[in-house]
Amino acid sequence: MTRIVVEVSAEAEWAAVREYYAGIQAGRCPFGEYLEQTIEIAGQNEPVVCLHGGWGKIAAAAATQYAMGRWAPELLVNLGTCGGIAGAIQRGAILLVERTLVYDIIEQIGDFDQAIAHYTTALDLSWLRPPYPQAVQRGLLVSGDRDLLAKDVGWLKERFGALAGDWESGAIAWVAARNGVRCLILRGVTDLVSEEGGEAYGDAEMYASSAREVMRGLLAALPDWLAAAL
Repeated sequence: MTRIVVEVSAEAEWAAVREYYAGIQAGRCPFGEYLEQTIEIAGQNEPVVCLHGGWGKIAAAAATQYAMGRWAPELLVNLGTCGGIAGAIQRGAILLVERTLVYDIIEQIGDFDQAIAHYTTALDLSWLRPPYPQAVQRGLLVSGDRDLLAKDVGWLKERFGALAGDWESGAIAWVAARNGVRCLILRGVTDLVSEEGGEAYGDAEMYASSAREVMRGLLAALPDWLAAAL
């Protein structure tokens, strides 16, 4: 029985996972690799699966549903990175996601707000026991199949109160909610985006280096996060 699945999306994020858990033999699934391991949580050994779900909402939704069918977890954890909105959050901050929203929906026939609401998910975190193992900022993470655009930063911040953006969390949270599975999303801010542009845009090395640092911190804290969740 596997009570916990940890889903990781982007290639740079998964590379950090493979480095952190070097020596563990990877299995294969339709979406990429997965690692089966045992993690000590509050003095007890617990089987945990780490799944590379892939980047973007399509892969994230499909991989999440695959995880539900194959492992039937009680808890789905999504660890990863995000781009922070300048002035709303700081680079290096860990976002404990309370709500996800898919913002790249263009509805010109029906009601735009209704369409946005359909793919908005509130995460019930009442079961997560403080104190938390890392300093966090709680709030809204917006998802779209693109990096944050400079022209959208003001709109996302003012209309929705967004703190950061990524490509997958909206899909992961939505599918987990439809399956009635608890979901914990922790995303570290690798770079900031303002109305003038993004710090990492055009600089893949900066993103990769920041992603590695973020993921190492999240993976080091993972046993304590799981202890707070179980």
